[in-house]
Amino acid sequence: MKKSFRYYEGDGTVVSQRGLDTPHYEKPVGMDDPAGYVAEEGLRDAVNVALVLGQPLLVTGEPGTGKTQLAWSIAHELELPPPLLFHTKTTSTAKDLFYRYDALGHFRDVNLSREVDRVRPVEEYITYEALGLAITVAAGSDGNGAGAAVANAATPSRAVVLIDEVDKAPRDFPNDILNEIEKFSFTVSETGKTFQADERYRPIVVLTSNSERNLPDAFLRRCVFFYIPPPNHNQLVEIVRRRLALNEDFIPLLDPLIKHFEEIRELALKKKPATAELLAWLRVLNQMGINADVLRPGQGEALSFTYAILAKNKEDSEVMRGLASTLRV
Repeated sequence: MKKSFRYYEGDGTVVSQRGLDTPHYEKPVGMDDPAGYVAEEGLRDAVNVALVLGQPLLVTGEPGTGKTQLAWSIAHELELPPPLLFHTKTTSTAKDLFYRYDALGHFRDVNLSREVDRVRPVEEYITYEALGLAITVAAGSDGNGAGAAVANAATPSRAVVLIDEVDKAPRDFPNDILNEIEKFSFTVSETGKTFQADERYRPIVVLTSNSERNLPDAFLRRCVFFYIPPPNHNQLVEIVRRRLALNEDFIPLLDPLIKHFEEIRELALKKKPATAELLAWLRVLNQMGINADVLRPGQGEALSFTYAILAKNKEDSEVMRGLASTLRV
């Protein structure tokens, strides 16, 4: 097993004394490439239903199952720009999804300006957010120039919007956007201007939820719903092959390692590792240059120190280490 990946020894020796350079993180090529996204049949059907109906798609599932990356996959295959993102917070309000008004900046400028003709119009203090920007460009407006990243000004265009972890929002958030998300229309209260998306260019909205709390029925009725199940063995193999550039001598180990990962998921764990953790785990093992000896009965302890990638608490780590000594692949 190669040890060159061990930049840190914890004994006070510096990397140069061990013939290594200070490590620099390099993102794996193709790791986030939307062309490598693997959608199972049910998810493909749900996306197409949402596209035909012009309704938002709400996807749930375990963290790390590809809910967020779905929006990039849709944009890629439909040859649209990258998704416009809205990361839901516990403090998010319905207005935050459409635009932000810099009230403080406006108030300051009005009070500091001594000449009326130098006062900037209120529109210049409006910044359009993900869904608001998608609606403005679908209406043929550039959103005060902000739409340039999505489409040319005055040219209606379609955009993909990702509203991530909508279940984090306050209770009233989903109910407060019912009409806007159904009609794809909103009004900027500070200017009185209303934007209405051209029906031909309705935004493609993907919402994700980790099911931390239930969403209102009225909101759910306006969405196409799909639960992304954990991938089966064959799907995991395909995902790994698309996402990771593996050494040739590592590829024969891929099938038994994924079987071991599935065995770990069957344990009584508080937090089961998902596909994202599998990819990270295999990246490390590939860099370590493990060989078949590590996978022989009774040799599983050699893998146990890498379980820090898969386990997210002390109890799960101990359970996994107990499995390592009985590894059978």
